[in-house]
Amino acid sequence: MAAEGAGGKYRSTVSKSKDPSGLLISVIRTLSTSDDVEDRENEKGRLEEAYEKCDRDLDELIVQHYTELTTAIRTYQSITERITSSRNKIKQVKENLLSCKMLLHCKRDELRKLWIEGIEHKHVLNLLDEIENIKQVPQKLEQCMASKHYLSATDMLVSAVESLEGPLLQVEGLSDLRLELHSKKMNLHLVLIDELHRHLYIKSTSRAVQQSKEKGRRSSLVKDGSPVPLLDVTNLPTPRKFLDTSQYSTPGSSSVKEISLQDIKEDLELDPEENSTLFMGILIKGLAKLKKIPETVKAIKERLEQELQQIVKRSTTQVADSGYQRGENITAENQPRLLLELLELLFDKFNAVATAHSVVLGYLQDTVVTPLTQQEDVKLYDMADVWVKIQDVLQMLLTEYLDMKNTRTASEPSAQLGYASTGREFAAFFAKKKPQRPKNSLFKFESSSHAISMSAYLREQRRELYSRSGELQGGPDDNLIEGGGTKFVCKPGARNITVIFHPLLRFIQEIEHALGLGPAKQCPLREFLTVYIKNIFLNQVLAEINKEIEGVTKTSDPLKILANADTMKVLGVQRPLLQSTIILEKTVQDLMNLMHDLSAYSDQFLNMVCVKLQEYKDTCTAAYRGIVQSEEKLVISASWAKDDDISRLLKSLPNWVNMAQPKQLRSKREEEEDFIRAAFGKESEVLIGNLGDKLIPPQDILRDVSDLKALANMHESLEWLAGRTKSAFSNLSTSQSLSPTQDNHMNMDLPAVSEQIMQTLSELAKSFQDMADRCLLVLHLEVRVHCFHYLIPLAKEGNYAIVANVESMDYDPLVVRLNKDISAIEEAMSASLQQHKFQYIFEVLGHLISCILINGAQYFRRISESGIKKICRNIFVLQQNLTNITMSREADLDFARQYYEMLYNTADELLNLVVDQGVKYTELEYIHALTLLHRSQTGVGDQTTQNMRLQRLKEIICEQAAIKQATKDKKITTV
Repeated sequence: MAAEGAGGKYRSTVSKSKDPSGLLISVIRTLSTSDDVEDRENEKGRLEEAYEKCDRDLDELIVQHYTELTTAIRTYQSITERITSSRNKIKQVKENLLSCKMLLHCKRDELRKLWIEGIEHKHVLNLLDEIENIKQVPQKLEQCMASKHYLSATDMLVSAVESLEGPLLQVEGLSDLRLELHSKKMNLHLVLIDELHRHLYIKSTSRAVQQSKEKGRRSSLVKDGSPVPLLDVTNLPTPRKFLDTSQYSTPGSSSVKEISLQDIKEDLELDPEENSTLFMGILIKGLAKLKKIPETVKAIKERLEQELQQIVKRSTTQVADSGYQRGENITAENQPRLLLELLELLFDKFNAVATAHSVVLGYLQDTVVTPLTQQEDVKLYDMADVWVKIQDVLQMLLTEYLDMKNTRTASEPSAQLGYASTGREFAAFFAKKKPQRPKNSLFKFESSSHAISMSAYLREQRRELYSRSGELQGGPDDNLIEGGGTKFVCKPGARNITVIFHPLLRFIQEIEHALGLGPAKQCPLREFLTVYIKNIFLNQVLAEINKEIEGVTKTSDPLKILANADTMKVLGVQRPLLQSTIILEKTVQDLMNLMHDLSAYSDQFLNMVCVKLQEYKDTCTAAYRGIVQSEEKLVISASWAKDDDISRLLKSLPNWVNMAQPKQLRSKREEEEDFIRAAFGKESEVLIGNLGDKLIPPQDILRDVSDLKALANMHESLEWLAGRTKSAFSNLSTSQSLSPTQDNHMNMDLPAVSEQIMQTLSELAKSFQDMADRCLLVLHLEVRVHCFHYLIPLAKEGNYAIVANVESMDYDPLVVRLNKDISAIEEAMSASLQQHKFQYIFEVLGHLISCILINGAQYFRRISESGIKKICRNIFVLQQNLTNITMSREADLDFARQYYEMLYNTADELLNLVVDQGVKYTELEYIHALTLLHRSQTGVGDQTTQNMRLQRLKEIICEQAAIKQATKDKKITTV
């Protein structure tokens, strides 16, 4: 155990130190420090035991691993031998190298000569290979150019020319090839520039062309249905984005200008034009390698306007062809729609061109900062230059289409109004017209062999014209309008601005947004548009309006010119209107439409409306005064209508209220008849009281029926005008108050109309209605003034104290003339006024005549029985005439006839009659009748007796009134 412990101790010590010398030093230290011999012996014994143990372990291990040990010894011996052999060989190689070095040193001149000859032969072989490759350059170049791999062609050509002008410059056999390739290099940049322009102006716009064709096909599909606008002005409240740039990229490729010029590679396996952005980068990179960037920039600047004009020409033909294929006639009324379609197409194309230019500019800027070109002083163009040219081209286009040179206005009539402007009398309205037979064409030439061959020829000509530009069109050239060498899709004219204003304004906003202009700065196109509208269009509109209105108002008698029957049918009115009123209303509607079409100038158009309405109001006022004013004095009917009290009274009467209110809405009253009779009695009383007992001279009445007809026409016209203007103004105010969510169909909200203008417009509409009402009141009163004019002299100057003879059987001439006047007025009014207004004029006219005749009893000096019969016959003939007019029995004239029939009685019998029949007339009317009997009959007593009869008459009337009141009170109590 002790030996094992000692062995373990020493093994652990050795394993820790890994150094046998350390164990020996430890043993020596132990032996030297021991106190006695016994300790040394013990230490010695431990060492011996450990040694023996190690020896036994070693023997056991040798026995156990004999085979491995033998193999290891043999392997070690073999390795040792190989190392020794290698050392010997290396030593031999060193000796050989030293020997070779000595030999080479001795023959170095001969070796140098051989090395130089080898280099020369290798260079000659390279030159021969290069010559062989250069000979194939024209063929390869032609293939690359045909497949449009321009970058490879450029690299090949530049490399070949550098070789021919460099290492191969002295090769005489390559001189022709050198000249050929040099010429191709000098012209290659022209091809690249042309390709660049084709992608800038044709390929970039191909998507807009396709969209336009699809839109044309959609519009042709819905052509027979409800009209669909080509342009919805509701889409873009903010500037729209530029044309979708996906046309410049393919799926999985970078979008517009995300690739730097240095990273552009050309794939010979793909179509180079599939990605337009990449292709334009390839072209710019090729031009940079050709060192033709300055020429490229110069060509782009010089050809920019010309290319844009070519886009306009191609688009014009395309729009015309599209309309032709849809079956639309270019000369039809839808011309401005084609102009709108053209501008929308141009806007899309110009946006696409601008986007393509932004791509090219990015590449050009890369060429300036990269080592592809050493010309760092190249001055590039910028996007502002592109937008300026686009605006210039649009300005030239608008100048032509808006006819700013005024080449057509002088020779063509204004197409502002849709109604006929010729004045005809209203008789044409009722004239029997010959039925119009439809005119059917017997045959057409459009399907003949000649027409088909001509159309095919023209289409082929156009195909050849546009095949180079990549846009194939179809359709005949005669679908365009010729104009001074320029072809138009519609007739040039100032009114075209109304269709294109909003889309043009949106495009201007896009330009300003693209240029980064603030609110304080405007682009030239906006300035052009503003100057045109303010300085040209507004003045032209005003001139057209003035010409139209003056044509019907500056005549000798504007109130006599009526619209023709066709116009009345279009308007849906039953009575004639003044031609001037219709022209004015159409003018107002035209200005209102212009206000919506050119919303930014609504105040100017509304001011024009105010001015024109005020001028027409003044014209109508002057014409009205010309009718009703005689020698600086108004006729009686006009002065009464002007009187506020009389006009207020007349407008408060039931017949006026019923005229303004539909029948089905009128209130029914049990006592309506008594109420109406009392109201009409009030009218008669006021008119009789206002006139007094004066005779009316002829100059104080309107004797000419044509004047009355003119007033009737003025009434109908002004009332119609007031209604139309109120409707237009109410729609205007409503459109202003709509919220944006309610007014989605309005692309550009109209600016708020000032309250002052709205108030002025409302006042003008009200003034027209007031003037129309006054005309109707004048007509109403004029008929009654005619009755006063003829019937008052009948009592004051007529002789009715006549004996029975032939003369007594005749009607009074004044009554005959009154009947004649009333019939003439009736004939004129029935043709000029609506039925309910006609009734208003002649309604209860019998009541007034009855009152005049009854009131005229006080003016008769004497009256006989024959005179009573004569006046009753006069009343009958008046009643018969009025019945024929009103188509109802005039019972009020029976009342007057019965009044005069009372005069057949004596004075005392009259008193008894009042007692027996009750009170039918007023106290004053009974007094006039009794007084007339006193003057006419003999044996009526002295003045005292007559006064007693009058007193008795008053008492009887009072008694009858008391009895009537008591009966009425009793009836009320019973109820």
